[in-house]
Amino acid sequence: MALQHNQSITHGAILRIAVPIVLSNMSEPLIGVVNTAVMGRLPGPHYIGGVAVGALIFAFLFWGFGFLRLSTGGLSAQATGAGDQQELVTVLFRSLILAAGIGLCLVAAGPWLGPVSVALVGGSDRVMAEAHTYFSYRIWAAPAALTNFAIMGWFIGQGRSTTAFIVQLFLNLSNMALSAVLVLALGFATAGVGIAVITAEYAAMALGLALAFRRLAVMRQKPDWAYIFRRDRFMALITANGDIMIRTLCLVFAFGWFVSRGAKQGDLIVATNAVVLNLFEVAAYMIDGFAYAAEALVGQAIGARARERFRRAVGLTTLWAGVLGLICALIILVFGNALAGLMTVDPQVRETASHYLGWAALATVAGTACFQLDGIFTGAMATREMRNMMVLSLAVYMGAWSWLEPQYGNHGLWAALNIFFIARGITFVGRLGAIERRIFGAAG
Repeated sequence: MALQHNQSITHGAILRIAVPIVLSNMSEPLIGVVNTAVMGRLPGPHYIGGVAVGALIFAFLFWGFGFLRLSTGGLSAQATGAGDQQELVTVLFRSLILAAGIGLCLVAAGPWLGPVSVALVGGSDRVMAEAHTYFSYRIWAAPAALTNFAIMGWFIGQGRSTTAFIVQLFLNLSNMALSAVLVLALGFATAGVGIAVITAEYAAMALGLALAFRRLAVMRQKPDWAYIFRRDRFMALITANGDIMIRTLCLVFAFGWFVSRGAKQGDLIVATNAVVLNLFEVAAYMIDGFAYAAEALVGQAIGARARERFRRAVGLTTLWAGVLGLICALIILVFGNALAGLMTVDPQVRETASHYLGWAALATVAGTACFQLDGIFTGAMATREMRNMMVLSLAVYMGAWSWLEPQYGNHGLWAALNIFFIARGITFVGRLGAIERRIFGAAG
């Protein structure tokens, strides 16, 4: 729930937003964990590798359009802080229109996009065959997946994280349950994982739309279609989304490069990296709950033109994110071997994974600052800065990789990924003060 203009931001207010998101986000990467565990019960690491490569491709396709969640969340938060309910309605419908249009275009492009994407990522023939199977099914989920991005952002920006939690948890639990049933009970193998995603995404979309329209009924607001399609406002949204899209593609490219380079080192390394990266992703998604809280509270403070609330939102959400990041890193270090053992029965993958747990723990700590700053900058809709700092950080990452992987192999690959996180944190912190001055002025 949004705070009133004169209300102070408390630890309790932050936790009321963040905890439901942390809980729902915990289930998001668990999809990857469950899929890895399910495919790990099949003979040969190429099943794990194929799903990992297929999931990577959809990270590009879907995360690349992650602006639908980020921009919707930032604009929704600012409209909420300003008390502008008509703008809140407009933000929702503009985002839904964009999501549906982009999703349908992706489905239409699927027949040629799939083979090209799989070939670009690479891997052994068996891994690529499984990845192609996964792609051919999951592409049909595109319209629903992107619509869900918009719905989630709209609720989170208003501070209605419990509603977002319900939708996300329904999506993720449905996905995991269907994957287990279709693969292990019905023998669909990789195709079963793809079918599970399609079914879960459309079911969650139906639930999310029902809850969104119920919220509109409570607000007693109807869409103003002439205003929604006003050219200058729609173009401003597209420009901001373009900045976020470039930022997101850089981020996904960084992870894509990581998985692709691991795939070139053989089926054992790509499977190992998939297992260890899943541990990091569980931690990252949990920490992201406080980034979402920062996004909502920072955006609402800006909408209300409340500088002290802005500063308090930044400080308190960052404190909570830092504490959770350290806890997650310690869990990976202490329990990482046992958790990895739950995801695969392959003794070689288990043994090899144990050598990279330290890198995953370090990435969790190094990544906390970047995740948190992403939330702050999204709430401020500082999209140009998000784009520029991410491009710079990616350049640092590629420079580090070009030297470290040839020297140290997969350990060098993990080291470069950690350098990428550190560069993101440093560059974003360097712009935070300028963002505040631009929004609130030089005084204070």
